[in-house]
Amino acid sequence: MKVDGNGQGKILTQDELKRLFTEGLLTPRDRALFGICLFTGCRVSEALALQTTDIKSGAITFRKSTTKGKHKTRIVDIPPGLAAMLGEYQPKPGAMFPGMRGVTERLTRFMADKILRDACKRIGVEGVSTHSFRRTALTQMSSAGIPLRTIQ
Repeated sequence: MKVDGNGQGKILTQDELKRLFTEGLLTPRDRALFGICLFTGCRVSEALALQTTDIKSGAITFRKSTTKGKHKTRIVDIPPGLAAMLGEYQPKPGAMFPGMRGVTERLTRFMADKILRDACKRIGVEGVSTHSFRRTALTQMSSAGIPLRTIQ
């Protein structure tokens, strides 16, 4: 669990996830951003780099240039729960998560972290970081019996 920005991000329980997405995250944009992180197991910087054109035909394309290590492009199918979150959020063409007008092209990792910390404070959960969604997704996949090779 993270304490003052040190340590590993907490693995969230089903109850904490439900409360976070219903009571903590206030806007469709915020739910879509962290929903992508949870349902795809991607890093927050990979989600923030998405363009609206990267989501089509029931799949999300994480471009080689935005992934850690820049090894290969990944295409991830959109599960029904994430499809519902993305259906609520209708951004303008361009960056999927635009930043402040005239200041940044897209939402920054710093701002995403602040949004998440505020949401966690609202529901009373501690030790959560933007990486918690990735850790939670990978743990859930492993618990469901998905082979490690597939998870990798």
